[in-house]
Amino acid sequence: MSFKYSIGDHQNSLDELLKKLNDEKIIERIWNKDHTVWSNDPTEITNRLGWLDSVDVTDRSLDEIKDFVEDVRNAGYTNALLMGMGGSSLAPEVFRLTFGVKEGYLDLSVIDSTHPQVVMEKVKELNPATTLYIVSTKSGGTVETFSFMKFFFNYVSKLLGREEAGKHFVAITDPGSGLQTVAQELNFRKVFLNDPNIGGRFSALSLFGIVPAALVGAEIEKILSLAKEETLNCKKTGKTASENIATVIGAMIGALGKKGIDKITYIISPQFKFIGAWIEQLVAESTGKVGKGILPVDLESIELPEFYSNDRLFVYLKLKNDYTYDKKVSELKLAGFPIIETELDSIDDLGKQFFMWEFATAVAGWVLQIQPYDQPNVEQAKIVARQMMKEYQEKGKLPELIPALEDKGMKVFGDISTKSIDESLKSFLSDCKGGKNYVAIQAYLNPTEGIVEVLQNLRTAIQKQYKVATTLGFGPRFLHSTGQLHKGDAGNGYFIQLVSAIGEDLPIPENAGEEKTSITFGILISAQALGDRQALIDNKRKVITIDLGSNCLNSLKKLTL
Repeated sequence: MSFKYSIGDHQNSLDELLKKLNDEKIIERIWNKDHTVWSNDPTEITNRLGWLDSVDVTDRSLDEIKDFVEDVRNAGYTNALLMGMGGSSLAPEVFRLTFGVKEGYLDLSVIDSTHPQVVMEKVKELNPATTLYIVSTKSGGTVETFSFMKFFFNYVSKLLGREEAGKHFVAITDPGSGLQTVAQELNFRKVFLNDPNIGGRFSALSLFGIVPAALVGAEIEKILSLAKEETLNCKKTGKTASENIATVIGAMIGALGKKGIDKITYIISPQFKFIGAWIEQLVAESTGKVGKGILPVDLESIELPEFYSNDRLFVYLKLKNDYTYDKKVSELKLAGFPIIETELDSIDDLGKQFFMWEFATAVAGWVLQIQPYDQPNVEQAKIVARQMMKEYQEKGKLPELIPALEDKGMKVFGDISTKSIDESLKSFLSDCKGGKNYVAIQAYLNPTEGIVEVLQNLRTAIQKQYKVATTLGFGPRFLHSTGQLHKGDAGNGYFIQLVSAIGEDLPIPENAGEEKTSITFGILISAQALGDRQALIDNKRKVITIDLGSNCLNSLKKLTL
C-alpha cells in the first residue's frame, strides 16, 4: 500500500499537530486504552476500545467460524439473509460486494430497510428451505433488527415448522443481550458472542464482520493477517510516526476540519467502492456531535473543479493498475484542493483499510476534541419514533402534519414560500451556500435501481447548481450512520426528507412464534421518518418533507431545481 498527500498551505499546521501528537504520546496512550485521550469522563470509552484487539481476538475464533461454515454448507444452505443496522450490516455487505461469492459458499444479502416492499422482496427472492437467517445486533434490542427477526422466524415456522425454523437462524450479539436469551429460547442453530467492548461501527474485524465474510467464502485468515500488519503500522510513533498512515490521515482530517475543510469526499476505484458506505458511517457517527462534525461524502458524482467549494478534502482510494479516476483527481489537485491518495495492492487490503480508518477516526477525534465512541443524537430520534408508535397503538393513527402545499399529487411540509411543487426545492435551498452548507437527501423509500438513479441525478444537479456537498441516504439505514452527524454537527445541513404512500403492508409480530401483532412495517418506517424529522427540527435544522404519494418514481421525476 502506498500513500501520498497534498495539502498546500496547511502543511505547517499538520507538522505542528504531529509534533504535539508525539510530544503527548497520543499513539501510545490510544494503545494503552487511556480514555483521557478523548475525555476525562471514561463513560462509553473504556468499554468501547476492544476494536484495538479485534484482529487477535477474532483470530482465536477461526476454528469455530470454519466449523460453523462447513456445517451449514454440508446442511445444504445456499443463501444467507443478514438482518442488522449500521456497523452490524454494513461490514458484511462490503465483504459480500467486494469479494463476491466463492463457489459452493452462501450468497449473502443484507436487509436494513423497514420498508415493507423491501421485506416482501426478500420473502420472494429467498427459499427458506436453503436460507440461513443471521440476526446481528450488539445490544440485542435494535428495533429494526428484532422486527426482521420476528417476521422471518414466523414466516419460516409456517412453512417448515417451529422446530425446524430454529435450525435456520443464527445470532451474532454481545454476551447477556436480549437476543442471546431469545436465540436460546427459540433454539437457534448457533449463537456467536462477540467481545462486548467493541462499538458497532468499529466492529468490522470482529465476529460481526468476519462470520458473514466466511460464509461467502472470503479468505478470512488472509484478511486478518493483512489487518494485523496494519495494527503494527498503527503503533509506529516518534521517528517512525510518518510511516503511520492512519495517524497522519486522522491528524489531517482533524486539522483541516478545524479550518472549515470538513467535507471528506471519497473517490474510490469501482471494484473497491463498496467500502465508502462503511467509512461514511464510521466517520459521521464518530465525529458528528457537540456542534462539530466531519461530513463524509460517498458516491457523489465526480465533477470538474469549478463545481466544488473550498470546504472539500478529497480522499482517493485507488487499486493498483486502476486508472479510472486518475485524470479527474489530477484536475482537482491542479486546482489546489487538498488530496489524500492511497494505492492498494489488491482488494485483499480490505481488512487493512477497515483498521486504518478506525484508527484514523480515533486520532481525528483527539484533534477535534470530541469523544468518538458515543452517539447521543441517535437515541433522540429513536425516542420520538417510539412515542409516535405508542400514539398509533393508542389512537390507531400516527400524528398528521399540515402541508405547506399540495400539487401534482404530492404534499410538501416545511418552511417554503411557494405554492408550486416545481419551485419547492428552489425555495427551500434559496440561501444554501457552498463552502459552508451541505444537502442531505433522506429517502424513506424502497431503494430500487430506478429510484436510486433519479435521486443521484437530483443530487448531482444540487451539487453543481449550489456548489455544495451532497449525500444520499435511505431510511432507516442512514439513521444508524449519518443520522448522528445530521443532528449533532454545527447545523449547516439542509435536509430533504422523502416519503411515499406505503401500499401493501406487512405485520410485525409482537413476539417470535406468536401471531399477535399491533404494528406493521409501514407504520414503523413512517414513525421513524416522523421521529427523525422532529429530532432535526428540535435541533434547529432546516428540513423539508415531501410526500411523493402513490406513484413514487413518477413523482420524483417532477422534482426540479
